[in-house]
Amino acid sequence: MRQYLADGCRVTATARSEASLVALRGLGASALVLDVASAESVSRLAWQVDNSAFDVVVLAAGVYGPRTTGLQPPTSSDFDAVMHSNVLGAMQVIPQLADALAPAAKLAVISSRMGSIGLRANANGWLYRASKAALNSVLKDASLELAGRAVCVSLHPGWVRTDMGGAGADLAVDASVADMRRTIAALTAADNGSFLNHDGNPIPW
Repeated sequence: MRQYLADGCRVTATARSEASLVALRGLGASALVLDVASAESVSRLAWQVDNSAFDVVVLAAGVYGPRTTGLQPPTSSDFDAVMHSNVLGAMQVIPQLADALAPAAKLAVISSRMGSIGLRANANGWLYRASKAALNSVLKDASLELAGRAVCVSLHPGWVRTDMGGAGADLAVDASVADMRRTIAALTAADNGSFLNHDGNPIPW
């Protein structure tokens, strides 16, 4: 968001807390209340973005959940929290945004290579992996429904030094975001429905 703002783009961002909304407005963004885990909150989104004609939409909400290292069964509450945020949230938000897209818009969901079945080499964090595989399925369906109107992709941001990624991760946040921005900017209709690395290289489903 900061990089788009620095380039003079008009940015609309969402947050759950009043403090976060104030911070977003302080940076120069238009800020809307949105909790993707709340159907009531999501239901109020469409009228707030009516006629916005977004050129780029990025759905970044997500949680990791329990950091399991094997086939440790998740609790019902952990399953609900992760799947609501990572999967149901996108399934509810994308339809709310469909009419607010500009012609030839670009829509990206922040997924993870941990959701790739083709690259799967261990079961660590298997609830998170399942949620990102499901998110990729949601994105693929959205790409079919929005074909001709928008280019829709799943993006792996890399292993990024965030609260989720940890201090030992490979990429700084600014570098990951810059890569994803370049990838989004270069998207064409041929990329619709793709699963891409932050640098634009394809990732097996």
